Amino acid sequence: MRTLMVNGQAIATDSEGYLKNLGDWSEAFAQAQAASEGLVLTEAHWQVIAFLRAYYEEHRVQAQVRAMIWHFTKAWGPELGNNHHLHVLFPIGGPQKQGNRLAGLLKTKGEH
Repeated sequence: MRTLMVNGQAIATDSEGYLKNLGDWSEAFAQAQAASEGLVLTEAHWQVIAFLRAYYEEHRVQAQVRAMIWHFTKAWGPELGNNHHLHVLFPIGGPQKQGNRLAGLLKTKGEH
């Protein structure tokens, strides 16, 4: 376990940065976690984070990459809504690992 300082408050995460308490998520957490991973969040990152959170709220499971590709191909077009571009946006583990981490969601079953 480790902690991440967010607005002067220590937020508990596991060793990879996934929240221990999903209720601790905030945009400030996402920004602080992204900064700790060397990532500056852009509007595109925020759109992916919003999609991941909404998908989880609706389905109670994390979105698979193919659901992200389907959604963002419609939203951004095929040049940007593809697997390669999503991995460029989230270079540390791709949109499923890094995206879920920044969205304050749990590690997916396939992650070790």
